[in-house]
This record gives sequence, C-alpha cells and structure tokens, in this order.
Amino acid sequence: MDRLANTIRPYPWGSTTALPELLGTEPTGEPQAELWLGAHPGAPSRLADGSGEPPLPDVIASAPEAELGAGTVASFGPRLPFLLKVLAAASPLSLQVHPDREQARSGFEAEEADGVPRDAPYRNYKDADHKPELLCALSPFEGLCGFRHPAGAADLLAELGVDSLQPYTDILRASPEEDALREVFTAVLTADREAIAATVDEASAGAARLATEGGPRADEFAAYADIARHHPGDPGVIAAMLLHYVRLQPGEALYLGAGVPHCYLSGLGVELMANSDNVLRCGLTSKHVDVAELLRIVRFAPADPAVLRPEASPDGEEVYETPADEFRLSRHLLAPGAAARQLTTEAAQIVLCTSGTALLSGRTREGDPTELPLRCGQSVYVPATEPVTAVGDGTLFRATVAR
Repeated sequence: MDRLANTIRPYPWGSTTALPELLGTEPTGEPQAELWLGAHPGAPSRLADGSGEPPLPDVIASAPEAELGAGTVASFGPRLPFLLKVLAAASPLSLQVHPDREQARSGFEAEEADGVPRDAPYRNYKDADHKPELLCALSPFEGLCGFRHPAGAADLLAELGVDSLQPYTDILRASPEEDALREVFTAVLTADREAIAATVDEASAGAARLATEGGPRADEFAAYADIARHHPGDPGVIAAMLLHYVRLQPGEALYLGAGVPHCYLSGLGVELMANSDNVLRCGLTSKHVDVAELLRIVRFAPADPAVLRPEASPDGEEVYETPADEFRLSRHLLAPGAAARQLTTEAAQIVLCTSGTALLSGRTREGDPTELPLRCGQSVYVPATEPVTAVGDGTLFRATVAR
C-alpha cells in the first residue's frame, strides 16, 4: 500500500476553508473546491513513496492486472474505473446532467468524427463513458436533485406571486407529467434571455421574500434565492425550481444516475463516480450549454430523491449500495481497542481518513510488512488482493470496484 499525494482543484464555487480544515493546512484565501483521489488524467494522484512520486496512472499501466485485479481489467479495461473526490462547495455549482453509457458513446464518437477538439469549450463529450455518481455528506449538505412532480412544482411557482409564471403553472397542472416537465423546462432554457429577465428577477425576489417570512418551504426558497444572487438573470434559476431541494445530514448520501438533473449548493462531502468527465450543463453557468443535446439526455420522469443511508455488514463495514458497477463506497467507524478491520479485497482500493486517526497495516511493494498512520484528510492506495487491516479512533471511507 502507498500513501497518496493528491491535487486540489480551485474552482470559483469552492470553499476557502473547508478543505484546509479537513487537511489540517493553512487556507490560501483562494477557493479550494475539490480534492481528487485516483487516476483521472485531469489531476492524477501520485504515490508518496519516496521514489519520485510516480503518477498513479503510470503505476497501474505498468502492471494492470496486478494493480487492479483480473476481474476489473476484464470488465473495465486496464484503468481504475472510479474517481474519488472530496467536494467543498460554498456557492452553487452549475445545473447539470450526465449521459448514460450509450448516449456517451454515441455522442463522443459523433464529436470525434466531426473533428471537435477534445479541449474545445463547446464540446459536450470528453470521453465515451457514463458518469453515475454518489455524494456522501461530511457536513450538512444542500443540493437539488431530480424533478418534482409537476403539481408540486406548479404550487411552488404559484407561491412566488409572479404573473408571468402563470403559463408555466398552467402547463404543469394540465399536461401529462413528463410532457409538462419537458415543455416547461424547454421553454425556460430556450427563452430569449432579455425577454425572460424580468420574470427571473421577480421570481428571485419572491423567493427571497418567502425565505424571510418562514413557513414549510422557507429553506427551499432560501436556496433558490441564494442561487439567484450568484446567477442574476439566469433562466436556470427558474429551471432549478422544478427540482427537489435536498438537505443531507452527515453520513447520508445521494445517488445520481444518468439523465437526472442536479445541482450541488453548499457543504462538504465525499463524492465517488465512474472515471468520466461527461457533464452537460443546463444553466447557472457561463460555460457551454447545448440545449438540443441536453433535452436528448434529460429524463423527465418525476421522482422523489432517494437519500441513502449506509447498510452495516456483520464485520462493521457500512456500505452505500448503488446500481453502479464501477464503484462501491463504504465507511468504517473505528473505535479504540476494537478488533482490526479487514480491508483486503479482489480489486484496487483507495482509503481516505475523514476524521480522527487510523493505523493501516499491510506490505510495501517489496513485500515487507509496513504500517501507515493516517490523520484526517490523508489517503492510501492499495492494489488488488493486497492484505490490509485498520485500527484507530476515526472514520475511514473506502472506494473500490463494485463488480
């Protein structure tokens, strides 16, 4: 096993304090949005083993089956199929959606055939894979996820008291559910920005007013008002009101499959996803929005967001069950004096400490016994089948392959 040196991505929406507090480092004064742990080429981890810190992708490429396990290579090829992150949001991210595997493959191949540069800002598909993801809260975490039922969305819009929203509420109440959501979502995102600006401003003011008045929707309206403060005049503010507001408590998680529109708003969380960078943005961004392609990808079926809680196994491991094949997230709550937790598995894994301390016992690459102490924010990479156990007084998150 090897300790990892990881990269922080400084996106503008990031918190200036949350990751430094987790890592025990001094804030720089600049946003620190995401800590990446894995082998994604955008910001690969390095092995902090004293031999020049080789990039994890190079280590895996040198012996894929030994590093990943034969089953992983057979299913996903000679690469780590997941990416682990710690996400620290201080302001809303873009409203976005991810394609399914077939949509990603066909979209990527079409852009390749058209000669669209892979780094072009107007490119939709950076790779040919899907991007299911799981977000587990480390602090109270706010987000938007999935479409409300149209009648509920109509009620929320009506509470704002904006006359120009009436056509949307009429559609939401009169049409079949999926048709209603598609029609309103399309109308908002394709509206002339100047023509809809007054409606967005009035809706934003209404949300701010209702947030201060209290009531059962006060937290929801406060979230929409905050989105509007960060993205004044953006039609995505109204599109966001069609989505469920979700507040996770520490330890709770949210799974996001293909076609589900979502937007993270604030908080600190562990995020695990397939090793893809395919994101189609719906709004709340200055980046490229391809409405036609977006409408092909979005699933307009309303559904209540499924908040996940970990399921404890007999050995104490708490697993967040999802349908994703590429990844599996679990948590170990270590207690002083308790028996060592067995972490050995048939696939490669990354283990991250998010509170307290832990001591991992395993082997060096030369086969010698070794122990690695972990404090909050530190992580290790463990190749497939390598024996490793953990003791301590803290919390470990463990990312590996599901199937």
